[in-house]
Amino acid sequence: MEMSKMSDSALLKKYFEGDRSAISRLIERHKRRITDYINMMVKDRDVADDIFQETIIKAVRFIDEGRYVDNGKFLSWVLRVAHNQVIDHFRRTKQENKITESDAGFDILGSMRFSGESVEDKMVHEQIHQDLRALIDHLPEEQREVVLMRYFDSLSFKEIAKERGISINTALGRMRYALINLRKLIKENQMVLTA
Repeated sequence: MEMSKMSDSALLKKYFEGDRSAISRLIERHKRRITDYINMMVKDRDVADDIFQETIIKAVRFIDEGRYVDNGKFLSWVLRVAHNQVIDHFRRTKQENKITESDAGFDILGSMRFSGESVEDKMVHEQIHQDLRALIDHLPEEQREVVLMRYFDSLSFKEIAKERGISINTALGRMRYALINLRKLIKENQMVLTA
């Protein structure tokens, strides 16, 4: 069968069987959709091209490492990889453009902001919130409860202890283990959770 008529799944199968050209055909098939999506987010064609390249490198590496499970939704998956690369780009750009008060040589009105939160800031914060929430869901139930009550319900450790019927030390201990487990999960998933 001609490659242009093969499904995404069939092309992936050919790639796994050793036909290196199959992955190129698959990428070429979806290149325009992926680059349009990235460009819509960053609004800079050169940056979009760079992010596209990073996306493809990461996607192929995931496939080669066996971390991609073919469920017939290759385009959706690669767009998710692209989305994560856009978020990483905004995070890097934000880190590079940070200037501290000491760098500026004076106090720039303390923590007051001159403008509202940008679209990029919102995307980064939403992604961080989603990523963190997904990680919290992997914690043991007792640890998860303490984290949710502390950070999402803004309860003090005294209030958590009272509501759960445990000592403050137990609540603190559960939080300590939860943070240790979250750090492990972040490291294992190679995540960056800074805004």
